[in-house]
Amino acid sequence: MSEYELAVLFDPGLEIDMTKPMAKVEKLVTDNGGKIVKTDSWGKKKMAYKIKGQDHAMYVFYTVELDSQSVRKVESVLNITDEVLRYLIVKVDHKALAKAEAIRADKAAKAAARGVTDEDEESSKDEE
Repeated sequence: MSEYELAVLFDPGLEIDMTKPMAKVEKLVTDNGGKIVKTDSWGKKKMAYKIKGQDHAMYVFYTVELDSQSVRKVESVLNITDEVLRYLIVKVDHKALAKAEAIRADKAAKAAARGVTDEDEESSKDEE
């Protein structure tokens, strides 16, 4: 089983009760032999462009463990689900995450050596 990130944009009309559509996606993953590792709900956000006549969407991100065959099944069901405006399933690249974390730590160590905090660095970029 591989680890995937699943981003789902739900219809903003579901903002009042998100438990049912979220449970539907969770059931879809578990019924296809997957396991939900983490769920992160960002709430209602404005989209860059209209999708199905909607300016906003309810953003929910899942970290799931699935087989590659199950990914296709999940995609095919999400594609026809009325509550879902858009979805994206991406395989997690642990090497890239580790490399990004190492770069971030190195940058923080260099900034600490100069006596600069992250906030100072951000404010100096804004002034330029």
